[in-house]
Amino acid sequence: MRWNMHNELNLQELKDKVKYYENIINQMSAPIIASIVPQTIMIPIAGYMFKERLKMIQEKTLKYAESHRDIEHAVFDFTGVTVEDVVSFDYDDLACELSHLNNSLKLMGIRSIYVGFNPRIVREIVHAGIHVELETYVNFRMALQRLLKENNQSLHTLA
Repeated sequence: MRWNMHNELNLQELKDKVKYYENIINQMSAPIIASIVPQTIMIPIAGYMFKERLKMIQEKTLKYAESHRDIEHAVFDFTGVTVEDVVSFDYDDLACELSHLNNSLKLMGIRSIYVGFNPRIVREIVHAGIHVELETYVNFRMALQRLLKENNQSLHTLA
């Protein structure tokens, strides 16, 4: 009986550790970074993609927007996501989750911009006949330049 109780305690400790590390991974998996462009945040995304992770990124971004009401733009940078990172992700699900993310932020008055999509991922989405309305740019720099130009600003005027 004592041995059984000891194993249960060890099992609970392990479960607690797993939960703790999962929380750390979630916190680090999509940091929200204030941009040099006013009212703009950047969310760099790297690594393995799955439906629950995109939902977590959406929830995290919405919570951030709730407590930072001055945010007008959110730039999601997918440069760190490779084809291998989405190999088990259904492209319909990926497109659907990106649409949900885009629409939920739009309802909060935040313009979502997506950068850095891998060309093979884009090809797979298009090949699957999936239509997604997203504002996209090749990279973060081009998106920021566009935002600055729209506001008649430059990096020199921000300094």
